[in-house]
Amino acid sequence: MLTISNLTKKYANSTVNAVDGISLELKSGEIFGFLGPNGAGKSTTIKCIVGILSVTDGDISICGESMRTSPLLAKKHIGYVPDQHTVYDKLTGIEYINFMADMYDVSVSEREARLPYLADKFNMTDALNRPIKTYSHGMKQKISVICALMHDPDLWILDEPLTGLDPQASFELKSMMREHADKGKTVFFSSHVLEVVEKVCDRVAIIDHGKIIAVVDVKELSSEGNTLESYFLDLTGEKSTSSEV
Repeated sequence: MLTISNLTKKYANSTVNAVDGISLELKSGEIFGFLGPNGAGKSTTIKCIVGILSVTDGDISICGESMRTSPLLAKKHIGYVPDQHTVYDKLTGIEYINFMADMYDVSVSEREARLPYLADKFNMTDALNRPIKTYSHGMKQKISVICALMHDPDLWILDEPLTGLDPQASFELKSMMREHADKGKTVFFSSHVLEVVEKVCDRVAIIDHGKIIAVVDVKELSSEGNTLESYFLDLTGEKSTSSEV
């Protein structure tokens, strides 16, 4: 589903690589967590995967399409929820959803089948005809999630998606992540909340100083009597007792 091969990213005027030769392979049908301390290279990696940043070296393949040589084809397989949502405030919710659906060539019949379900899940049905500029932070997050799912992506990438969501919406989002993976698709989930990552993810990669330092099966970790939090802190040397890094 997603193959990252020797990915390296170095910013101009920097003496070190923000991402330093990492390789990962994500399977169909799994929720894959992505963790790291602040400044470890998480956001840079994600922005390279979705094509916001160009790579210095290496390659990213999504469903067999290279982000370097076939970026438009690769991006067709991605649904992306960024950590800071950027939406067109002057559009109504439904106008923005239709705009994003047009970008991914979603047919009218597909929209009619998916939108009622998604809008109802996030209690957004009555808000769709309102301008997005009237939405709260959480509502803007919900509309971003809905748009990311309108084309039923093979790879659903979520970067801190729970920020600003109310408890019910958070529960629905986590349930939908599992449903998406159970359909044979893949969820790539980055979060600072280790308890949530431990509960919802099948495998987890930890990045530190631009390098992948571990890839672990969450169930195997639990069977060994270890928690993801303690494992993470031991590996990264983080001394905080908080679950946020």
